[in-house]
Amino acid sequence: MQPKPALAGAAYGFADMGPYQGGQAELLRVPYGDFNALRLGEDAAERQTDYVMLADIFPTGYHATEQNPAEVVKEATLGLGADNGCEYVGYQAHDPQGQEDASLTLNGLIDSVRFTGDIGVVGVFLPQDPGGAEAQGELEAQGKVPIDFGMMWFKGQRMGTGQAPVKKYNRALRDLIVGGKAKPGFVVSHELSLDEAPAAYEHFDARDEGWTKVVLHPNGHGNGHKR
Repeated sequence: MQPKPALAGAAYGFADMGPYQGGQAELLRVPYGDFNALRLGEDAAERQTDYVMLADIFPTGYHATEQNPAEVVKEATLGLGADNGCEYVGYQAHDPQGQEDASLTLNGLIDSVRFTGDIGVVGVFLPQDPGGAEAQGELEAQGKVPIDFGMMWFKGQRMGTGQAPVKKYNRALRDLIVGGKAKPGFVVSHELSLDEAPAAYEHFDARDEGWTKVVLHPNGHGNGHKR
């Protein structure tokens, strides 16, 4: 039995990151509410599927791609690879045949990012993956991924990892939604009641066609169908 890693912070419902339980419930405790709660405008109900994305995937995706676009264009050289790359799939990456391979996207980035390029990793990689022993092999079960480190070293690439600092981005991203410049709610495929959450998790985990992102309504007012 391996010891759990030291906690680096606290997150709502995220594995091994603090004492707070998840937010999929009728009532939710918000510690430090004056800091953690995000003020929304009068269009909150109208654009709720956009705003709810500010809790996780919109800031995470933004964090993965943040860089200086002018410098990227200046430094880009045809045939030498991308200036920077983002890994946002995580340990559940799989090949076209459906076989999970946690190293797939990482090695793809090492191969396709140019010499001295940067790689940002925001996809989830777990210290231990109990389901990996059978599906992926013993290394993945222990949270170890066989990456092409020799090639990464040879190319002088740099890699940054970790969860996105949501509070760094969510106010600016909220304003993009308010101004009509961003509509992250387009990824929502279903709006369901809280009672339908177990079935939704089954569909999502099985990667069933048409199930991309599910919004759960604690008050039971989900429309039950795809948007």
